[in-house]
Amino acid sequence: MVRKVRIRLYSTDHRKLTEVCNTIVSIAKTAGIRVSGPIPLPTQRRIVTVRCTPCGQGYHTFDHWEMRIHKRIIDMDADERVLRQLMRIKVPDEVKIEIEVI
Repeated sequence: MVRKVRIRLYSTDHRKLTEVCNTIVSIAKTAGIRVSGPIPLPTQRRIVTVRCTPCGQGYHTFDHWEMRIHKRIIDMDADERVLRQLMRIKVPDEVKIEIEVI
């Protein structure tokens, strides 16, 4: 039975996220491993409402701040050689990676 690896990627910047996904897929394809993905998951929207003025006088004005979290999943066959190459990838600070062996 072939072991599988599921890689979950999270980021607030979708451009850097796609760059990391493309490097992972290119490493796996050069090694000849079956890859499915990157599969985009729904984007989380975190909205924070804050009051504009700290004083209680005047109109009640509010600002809305939004942070979007983009997610991707990549499934591939587990190969020790490829996983060691994946550990050497330079990942930006905005991108978070979880690797799970299924």
